[in-house]
Amino acid sequence: MSRADARAHALARYDNDGEQGYFHRLQKLVAVKTESQNPERLSEHYSYANGHMTPALERLGYECHVYDNPFEECGPVLLAQRIEDESLPTLLCYGHGDVVLGMEGEWDENRDPWTLTFDGERVYGRGTADNKGQHLAHLIALEAVIETRGKLGFNSKVVIEQGEENGSKGFSEIIANNRAEFAADAFFASDGPRANIAEPNISLGNRGCLNFDLAVRFREGGHHSGNWGGLLRSPGVILTHALSSIVSPSGEIKIEGWRPKGIPDSVREALKGAERSAGETGPVIDALWGEPGLTGAEKVSLWNSFEVLAMLIGTPERPVNAIPPWARANCQLRHVVETDQSQILRDLRAHLDANGFSEVAIEQPPEENRGYFSPGRTNPDHPWAIWLKGAVERVGEGKCGVVPCSGGSNVTGIIQSELGMPFSWLPMSYLACSQHAPNEHILKPLMREGLALITGVYWEMGSKQGGYRP
Repeated sequence: MSRADARAHALARYDNDGEQGYFHRLQKLVAVKTESQNPERLSEHYSYANGHMTPALERLGYECHVYDNPFEECGPVLLAQRIEDESLPTLLCYGHGDVVLGMEGEWDENRDPWTLTFDGERVYGRGTADNKGQHLAHLIALEAVIETRGKLGFNSKVVIEQGEENGSKGFSEIIANNRAEFAADAFFASDGPRANIAEPNISLGNRGCLNFDLAVRFREGGHHSGNWGGLLRSPGVILTHALSSIVSPSGEIKIEGWRPKGIPDSVREALKGAERSAGETGPVIDALWGEPGLTGAEKVSLWNSFEVLAMLIGTPERPVNAIPPWARANCQLRHVVETDQSQILRDLRAHLDANGFSEVAIEQPPEENRGYFSPGRTNPDHPWAIWLKGAVERVGEGKCGVVPCSGGSNVTGIIQSELGMPFSWLPMSYLACSQHAPNEHILKPLMREGLALITGVYWEMGSKQGGYRP
């Protein structure tokens, strides 16, 4: 038996319409309404972990344990282990079974987010891209190697988290209390989109995420804009000027502490010649937006980005002729590991004070608008990154790009701080997949190619001659 046999085995499952086929199994997973931002869905998370993932992994010889979340309103964490030989290296795979809100009624053609819908190469459904479709592919790849070779040839641990879309609350605490059980030599999983739709890539980390509110609160109640205009300070005007002091009109960050320093040469080298493309259906990149002198790939992978996610002043749906008493903006900084997360709001406070905006308050947003993830990155010159890139190129017989840090935020910071292992993702979606929005979907050819690649990686990992040995 060979790597080609394992690949053919996995692709047969992808192309098969029967009960063991990829899309038949994916439909069952998508139908579980695991909205982590809906507190009424907690039982669905246990159903996903106990009723779907545990049986699938036990059939592959994994021992499964479901950990309750220390935050009672949050979903559990499943850890599955298949230890073939203590002397072999251990690979940790990860997926999250929770999804964002289904947003029923907002999908094109009245599609049901909990039912797979096929339209040419597109397959619609909540969780298809983020992340049920991607971790199901890993399960099928592991299954293909086991059934072809009779074993993996390495030790495997699989984590299925049920709260990533809710900030992974409780995940670090679960790992910290069970560190030996979660320990491994390297991390390999799939989430998020490729940087360039035309080429597979490995992603070696993720930017951190910090959400906060900027608020101006001057008085109780509004006051007639004719009688008081020109006499009372406008919270909207002041907040707008405060925001414009943070970024230039072209999106360049103006707070010195938010401008990364000390970026490793290996990170810069990996991005030379890299392109970022969402394909024909994605939005056109604004080439002149952001940090001058950086390419699109560099702006996302080695720099920070500031965004105003929402603003509120007065009653936009029914304006009145009165000076509003307050204004508020929900803001976000996505940041790389070179930016100290504990210093972000301190730098912001110092900047606002120095620029005459001491009356602009920095506040914690409401629970539903909070975003917090620590950044994490494995540098491109790490042995795990070098081995994995080579394995993907051998398997795919073509170039594999290296993204030192993808734009989104997830659990890599937790994995790095709690377990200290090198990590890498091989994303199988693409930038215009509409994750976190209505019309979430995957592309059949990309998922098929991704399944073939990760099956090959798992086969190589179990090879006595070419496997990764830390």
